[in-house]
Amino acid sequence: MLRILPFRQYDENDVINLFALDGASANESTTDTGAGDAGVFVTISAGDFDKDPVSYTDDSYLGKTDYPFIKAQYPKVNLECSPAISGDSCLGLTLRQTAKTDENGEKLLYNPIKAEELFCVLPGQAVPVATRGVFTLVAEGYSGALTVGGGVALSAAESGKVVACASTAAEKVGTVIGTGSRSSGTVTDAWAGNYAVIALGL
Repeated sequence: MLRILPFRQYDENDVINLFALDGASANESTTDTGAGDAGVFVTISAGDFDKDPVSYTDDSYLGKTDYPFIKAQYPKVNLECSPAISGDSCLGLTLRQTAKTDENGEKLLYNPIKAEELFCVLPGQAVPVATRGVFTLVAEGYSGALTVGGGVALSAAESGKVVACASTAAEKVGTVIGTGSRSSGTVTDAWAGNYAVIALGL
């Protein structure tokens, strides 16, 4: 799922493409919502550059891996990030979701074109993380009410989300530059409800 709406403004030079979301955080499906969503605030959980860029391991995502004489291995980026919580050092927010299957339960591993169309990455693949820019968060991307001109900080209760904080707070990771709400017309809007536009500046 998406916690960020299309209105955004950022420079590709402020996007890091080195870290995969940790394996436990990937969403089962693109229709699920969870730590694998796009728009999750993350922190570095594995950053050992002495390791190879990619490792190959047995993974149930491939299906059965214990057939005789068959050794299929799945590639994974060794650098990882995880949903951030208050007290963590915030790397930024994910621009794509990490998911295993599409809306029909079909593995995206076997349909990379659809994965690209759904703007998602597979488990173990590097997910783009924006460290600066202007982004529109839907209500699922933050907790509580946000105040225009106020700051946002990592939530202490819900990992990957932000909450309101003072504009001068040391833990601030961004500034709220506007808020609003979306309503459904004749066609149901999946993201109807409140939203906030934040300037992310780390």
